[in-house]
Amino acid sequence: MDSFRALIAEVLADHLNAPGAASVGTPSVPALMAELGRRARTAARRVALATPEEKNAALHAMAARIRAQAGEILAANAEDLADAQAKGQSGAFIDRLILNPERVEAIAEAVENIAALPDPVGRVLARFERPNGLQIERVATPLGVIGVIFESRPNVTADAGALCLKAGNAAILRAGSESFRTSLAIAEAMGEGLEQAGLPADAIRLVPTRDRAAVGAMLAGLDGNIDVIVPRGGKSLVARVQEEARVPVFAHLEGLNHVYVHGEASLEMAKRIVLNAKMRRTGVCGAAETLLVDRACAETHLRPLVSVLLEAGCAVRGDEAVQAADPRVTPASEEDWRTEYLDAIISARIVDGLDEAIGHIETYGSHHTDSIVTEDGATAERFMAEVDSAIVLHNASTQFADGGEFGFGAEIGIATGRMHARGPVGVEQLTSFKYRIRGSGQTRP
Repeated sequence: MDSFRALIAEVLADHLNAPGAASVGTPSVPALMAELGRRARTAARRVALATPEEKNAALHAMAARIRAQAGEILAANAEDLADAQAKGQSGAFIDRLILNPERVEAIAEAVENIAALPDPVGRVLARFERPNGLQIERVATPLGVIGVIFESRPNVTADAGALCLKAGNAAILRAGSESFRTSLAIAEAMGEGLEQAGLPADAIRLVPTRDRAAVGAMLAGLDGNIDVIVPRGGKSLVARVQEEARVPVFAHLEGLNHVYVHGEASLEMAKRIVLNAKMRRTGVCGAAETLLVDRACAETHLRPLVSVLLEAGCAVRGDEAVQAADPRVTPASEEDWRTEYLDAIISARIVDGLDEAIGHIETYGSHHTDSIVTEDGATAERFMAEVDSAIVLHNASTQFADGGEFGFGAEIGIATGRMHARGPVGVEQLTSFKYRIRGSGQTRP
């Protein structure tokens, strides 16, 4: 065992069974993080030059190892689940954390789907010639080392690591304490796949400690060895990353998403979309959290929409008009309009037309994903032009806010900022570019 693996073993011995995150790092954690950064930088230089065939072979090997180690992964998940249930975590939280054989298979398939994507590195983004004869190309290049900090979803380990590798990057992954054992088991399988394919295991490493000092070290940049941070989790995590990070951040803010049922909406379509947007999976960031119903169709649409949600087991919190539509509706507070429930709860209100709907979304939304249901094409175009969200939809569920549904294979998160990447962050968004200039002896006068 080399000295680095011995260091990892030492830290794991201290932290694998820790009940929570320590407030102060043990002496070995700073050394571990510094070494992780150095090794990731070295690995990034190797994978940046890897051929598409080499990267795809590694991705297929990783998928195979995930399948081969499904038993170990599920055993680790059972321990994480037991801890989460003992702490009284919500049903939505448990749904995000839990794995079964079908979900492990889906994780492996997602890695293989990433291998099937076109290679994003080396794409010629633009080509032009200057009057002096210089031939200029703008070419896609890897970002370098990407730090991903995420919470309870263990599948993010595989998605993030595989996406980073496909784009020629190295990844340092920091899982939440609740999914620590599961994520570690998945990352170990991926590292074995990398080595089998001849690429360095250091290209995808999960931070082997729950200690919060590790997060601070990542946000500080690991001595210049992290090029970008991607946070994937709740508002408090993203806020901390944005406040403390000394490197660029792809912010994945909360999904405070809306479905607006316009006055010209088909009732049957609206019922299908609203029910799917809220209840397909309540714990995902693409779940709808607020229903807006146009007063112009409230008489015919409001009661059926509320009823279909209530009968599906969704609690509805509404304004006075929504409460009047069904006695099972409870009053909505001001805070409800700002809440990402990630649970079978939705807030609902009546709005007076498109302008008020857009105003509500601008005031309370998170610029993540918002949908309009209407048969009026002009109104839909106005909504999609004026709602300033990363993803806007017409006559479709907000649950399509997913990189796989965009054909990206998977995603590392949904970026809600406006710089570099916005919406699903897939392999193309995990690249930068450089200019290649070819001359024939030109000098500048």
